[in-house]
Amino acid sequence: MRLEQALKYFFAKTSTISDSPRATASDALTGTDIMAAFGLADSKAGFGFDLFLAKHGISGPELAVESLYQFSLTQVGKSQSIANLAEDTKHIVLQTLATFAFQDYSRSAASVRPCECCNGKGFIDTEVFTTKVHTPFPAREIVKMSLQMEVKGFKPSEYDVHRELREKVKVLCPTCKGKKVLSNACRCHGKGKVLDKDATEKRGGIPVYKDCDKCDARGYSRLKFSAVMAALNQQESGIGKTFAYDHLHPFMEMLVAQCHKEESLAETMLGMVTKGDAIAS
Repeated sequence: MRLEQALKYFFAKTSTISDSPRATASDALTGTDIMAAFGLADSKAGFGFDLFLAKHGISGPELAVESLYQFSLTQVGKSQSIANLAEDTKHIVLQTLATFAFQDYSRSAASVRPCECCNGKGFIDTEVFTTKVHTPFPAREIVKMSLQMEVKGFKPSEYDVHRELREKVKVLCPTCKGKKVLSNACRCHGKGKVLDKDATEKRGGIPVYKDCDKCDARGYSRLKFSAVMAALNQQESGIGKTFAYDHLHPFMEMLVAQCHKEESLAETMLGMVTKGDAIAS
């Protein structure tokens, strides 16, 4: 069994009314068997299970991020520059890297993120110039009497006073169009493939596809490290840009890669358990 197939067991099922008898094959796994398999596999690859379940929203990300943070503590010795940071700064840096590494790992072509333009509100505040028109009180009687007397060629608008005002108004966010979120899918629509126009023309119009250069055939855009830098600056960590890109960026990439390794290990363990293979204690 693969991890993706296991997701359905975490959601409630409706009862099915049917006259078909249930499967009675001896090799058919019952719900109890599946739950027992989850428990055994989780005991062998709990880190990967926590990551996978949090990635799909079945559980909160707190436990997965904490596990990733604890893992980063065991690896910080491999980067002397990070290890030499002050303890308070090191804690802030590793916690931030663990949080954003999990967010990067959790991304997919189907996932969404809060709109950076409106901060997930759907509207933005902007200043606009509006023209206000009013008729001064002394002129109102003149306008009223002139209209009653039907003065020839009289134009009430000549007594209007115009003034320009600058106001703050809420307008629809131009980036997310009011949806509050943006898709993480690449411009290739999550396929990871795009049409190779040159090769298509050479083959007489027969479509030829190539890997998308924008997303490296992943189908979605990865988290920008500039977001990590912004979070570190907001916490006044004192980390410089050069230091961050030279030392923190590679360390975060290692954490993201470890997330995928742990998920792969969890899937291997689950497959072995559901197939009845022996697992070393």
